[in-house]
Amino acid sequence: MIYLYISPSCQSCRKTIKWFDDEQIPYTKINILKDKLSKEDVFRMLKNSLSGFDDIISKRSKPFIENNLEIDEMKTSELINFIIENPTVLKRPIIVANNLLEVGYNSDDIRAFIPPEKRVFKRASCDGCTEKDPNTCDYHNSSILLIDEIKKEFEKGRA
Repeated sequence: MIYLYISPSCQSCRKTIKWFDDEQIPYTKINILKDKLSKEDVFRMLKNSLSGFDDIISKRSKPFIENNLEIDEMKTSELINFIIENPTVLKRPIIVANNLLEVGYNSDDIRAFIPPEKRVFKRASCDGCTEKDPNTCDYHNSSILLIDEIKKEFEKGRA
């Protein structure tokens, strides 16, 4: 399952949602301003983080500055509770799936969330083809030849 932690006014969040919708990749959207975060949500983010709280907390956020926080001086439980009570300290968007964590929107890095079965399809398609007739497309024709060769080898093995 892919989790998108977003806020509706965030431009990068809207790009992220659009990308997942365009790619037809299912996700669970959590609006950090509307949906109360749980400890499980924060642990989900931290589990995949390389630098812990530094990866997910914005030190420039208003609640962070107003409370004059020092991440290194706080207990983990205190920081988790602070995030739950002040979700606007989170960087956005935060995308979490299995062993992946992406903070912010990056058009290259987000591709890591494409499921393996969809990656195979993407590679097997002729995305940038300008040919109107697929029979004149070199990529299309070479793909058909390769498939035919594989079929012949398979049939030989069965005979």
